[in-house]
Amino acid sequence: MRLQGKSAIVTGGASGFGEGIVRKFLAEGARVMIADINLAAASSLAEELRANACMVDVSNGASMRALAAAAEKTFGTPDIVVNNAGITHLPDLMEEVSEADFDRVFAVNCKSVYLSAQIFVPRMKERGSGVILNVASTAGVSPRPKLNWYNASKGWMITATKAMAVELAPVGIRVNALNPVAGETPLLASFMGEDTPEMRAKFLSTIPLGRFSTPQDMGNAASFLCSDEASMITGVCMEVDGGRCI
Repeated sequence: MRLQGKSAIVTGGASGFGEGIVRKFLAEGARVMIADINLAAASSLAEELRANACMVDVSNGASMRALAAAAEKTFGTPDIVVNNAGITHLPDLMEEVSEADFDRVFAVNCKSVYLSAQIFVPRMKERGSGVILNVASTAGVSPRPKLNWYNASKGWMITATKAMAVELAPVGIRVNALNPVAGETPLLASFMGEDTPEMRAKFLSTIPLGRFSTPQDMGNAASFLCSDEASMITGVCMEVDGGRCI
């Protein structure tokens, strides 16, 4: 019960890695707000797990402020904020990715972290404590071809994590990130372009441990980094990748 008495918001928490983090946080004793653009899925999971749900568009300031208000009403300023919601564009040559897709990737993957900081950091500063966890990617460390702008957005998240950690450490706020490799999530087919046995084999051949990241892997890593056991850890971008970035 390493998160006993803690409260947490997990964006993109209704499926994939986010759902894995939600399940682990609840198992470790936290109160959790499942925030997702798919309210039906968030509500269904919240009912199953006896958690709370809220619809959010993480790229929209008004929507993020509404999420903060819902959390405040439910359990006050969260101890933990997990910026997990993310998207990608389909594999393509960098110059062929549409401007609309580029804008969407950076709005969801990058602007969301800015909005989260703008909204939650002042409240955490007042309290003198807090943990922010950003879900980046091995794509920001070891980019794959034809995912150029997704790679760049995750590289941005890694740099933002370290910059946030340095600035916020003196006020008692820790900021870390997780860098998963591709996993069994709704985004897997988008990363690969097509979900075929041949494409899966090609992806797996780049992962020394020979398997994809799972929601459970992410939940385990997240629960440690967000717990008091990791009180001396900030600015770390932990690779949960089976050796992909070695």
